[in-house]
Amino acid sequence: MRVAVVTVSDSVARGERQDRSGTDLAARCRALGWQVISHEVLADDREALEKRLAALAALGSADLVLTTGGTGIGPRDCTPEATAAICQKLLPGIGELMREKGREKNPRAVLSRAVAGVRNGALIVNLPGSPRGAVESLDAVADLLPHAVEVLRGASHD
Repeated sequence: MRVAVVTVSDSVARGERQDRSGTDLAARCRALGWQVISHEVLADDREALEKRLAALAALGSADLVLTTGGTGIGPRDCTPEATAAICQKLLPGIGELMREKGREKNPRAVLSRAVAGVRNGALIVNLPGSPRGAVESLDAVADLLPHAVEVLRGASHD
């Protein structure tokens, strides 16, 4: 599976902090046997994020686009809105499962507004911005994602 990782963070984009979440996510994807085709950082800017997610889906080079960051309730957090705005289909169960599993280790996981959806044959999944939360959320749904991508490519739901 070909994966694009997008870190959404004002402070990382300004160079004030390191991108630990995106780096850890990319490493986890590689450990799962997935190919990380890109890893980039964007500020918490809804319009720019919508354009970039749409472009990544349109390129056809990524089967899965993982975002990390911008899923909370902070004033600039806009990743779920940007994702929902550009997706043709939403997959609410993915966010629900990540929150459910996350709550087992951290009660604050319910504050995540992460969403998942489909655009142009690419699956887009929002993950929390903390390194641990991002990886644990990915792990909560990682076994489902290859099947979802296969179904997007026309495979049966069996």
